[in-house]
Amino acid sequence: MEALKMTADSVCEQIPELRKEQVLALKDAIELLSGKWKFCILLNLYNYGTLRFKDLQETSVGITPKVLSKELQELEENQLITRTVNNTKPVTVSYALTPHAIEIQPVINALVEFGLKHRSKIKGTPDQSGYAKCSIPPLSAPQDVR
Repeated sequence: MEALKMTADSVCEQIPELRKEQVLALKDAIELLSGKWKFCILLNLYNYGTLRFKDLQETSVGITPKVLSKELQELEENQLITRTVNNTKPVTVSYALTPHAIEIQPVINALVEFGLKHRSKIKGTPDQSGYAKCSIPPLSAPQDVR
């Protein structure tokens, strides 16, 4: 009985540390994906595969080149996308998702689903979330847009 009590006590002492780790992990994830355009960029790369800078700018309606460049740099630094300089004339740069970025797919799908439900609630329109799911193709079969 004494051994069981010691184990329970040690678990109870670790709970605050586990919660602290969860809070820190959540903070890291929010920092990593913060910004108005990161989810949009990731979604476009999921949907279209490898894209050039200009293609990303066109599919991310309203983003300025300066902001796109900054967001891409941050995504690359955090190993969510790769940047490839193509040996063409003129030189072009293309961006693609890393395998690590695929883990964000359920988060994006959940946000899209919530966004559709929320828009319906606020606008008073029928809930479209059931038939308008965000369908993101797997990374293994990207479609190049050029």
